[in-house]
Amino acid sequence: MTRPTILTGDRTTGPLHIGHYAGSLANRLRYQDSHEQFLLLADTQALTDNAHDPEKVRRSVIEVALDYLAVGIDPARSTICLQSHLPALAELSMLYLNFVTVARLERNPTIKDEIRARGFGRDIPAGFLCYPAAQAADITAFKATIVPVGEDQAPLIEQSNEIVRRINATAGRAVLPEARAVIPKAGRLPGVDGKAKMSKSGGNAIALSASPDEIRRAVRAMFTDPDHLRVEDPGRVEGNVVFTYLDAFDPDQEGLAALKAQYRRGGLGDGKIKARLEAILQELVAPIRDRRAKLAEDRAYIFDVIREGTQRARERTEATKRDVVSALGLFEL
Repeated sequence: MTRPTILTGDRTTGPLHIGHYAGSLANRLRYQDSHEQFLLLADTQALTDNAHDPEKVRRSVIEVALDYLAVGIDPARSTICLQSHLPALAELSMLYLNFVTVARLERNPTIKDEIRARGFGRDIPAGFLCYPAAQAADITAFKATIVPVGEDQAPLIEQSNEIVRRINATAGRAVLPEARAVIPKAGRLPGVDGKAKMSKSGGNAIALSASPDEIRRAVRAMFTDPDHLRVEDPGRVEGNVVFTYLDAFDPDQEGLAALKAQYRRGGLGDGKIKARLEAILQELVAPIRDRRAKLAEDRAYIFDVIREGTQRARERTEATKRDVVSALGLFEL
C-alpha cells in the first residue's frame, strides 16, 4: 500500500533549537517508517527576509542538515533536500501567483503577524509577501497530503489548499491533492526570556548543540513567577516558562502534576524546578550534541546526503510540474 507523503522542513537561518525538537523533530523520527517523508532545507524562503546576509543562509544549510542527522533522521528513510536546487518549486511558485490576489496574500494571518513582528510596514520584500504561494508550490510539488506546522502556520496550509482548488477547477480534474495541517501537541515554546517565540535570531533559544554550561545558564535565567519571592509563597504555573518547558520535555508527567500542585500552594522554590528542567534538557541534548560533533567531522558525507536527497526530490517535483503544465493546457515543446 502506498504510504502517505509528508513534507516538512526548516528555514536555513541557523542551527536548530529545542523548540524545533518539541515542535516537530520528535514527530519526524516517528514518521520515517510510516510515511514517505521529505525534509526541505528552505534556503530560498530564508532569503525572503535575509537577503542582506546570504552567507548566513548558505552556511546554515549544513548546520540544519547536521541537526537533522544528529537527532536521528535517517537519509535512507527520509529525503533531505535543498529548496534552491529544485527549480520546479520556483516555476510552480510563479505559476501559482496567477491564481491568488495580492489582497488575499496580505490578509493571510500568518503573513500579517510576521510583517508586524519584523517591522516591515509597507517595505515588505515581495518574496516575503508571496510566501504563501511559494509554500503551496513546495507542498504540491511533492504531492504531500500531510504537513506538520505550528498552529500559527495553519493559515498557510489553508491558502495552499485554496490554490490547489483553483488549479483543479481550471484543469477540470483533480491534478493536485489538498494537504492536512498536523499541529504538534507541544505547541510553540516561548523563549527562555519569556517572550512569545523562541527564535534563533532573537538569542532566546537553546540550540540542539548547546554546551552543558549554555544549557545551565539558559535555565537559570528563565522567567518564572515574579510574585513568587519566597519558597513558602504560592506560585503561578500558567505563564511560567520553566513549567511550560517541563510540560514539553518531562517524561514523568504524573510527577510533574504533583510538583505543579505543590508550587501553587507554596513550599516549592524556583531553584528546585529549574534543577529538574536542567537535568532533563542536559540528558536530551547531550547525545544529540555528541552525534552532531562526530558528524561534523565528515562534511563530505553531509554534502552527499543533501546532494542525493535533492536528486530524488528533483525527480518528484519535476514530474509534478509536468502534470500541472499539461493539465492546465499550457504550451509544451
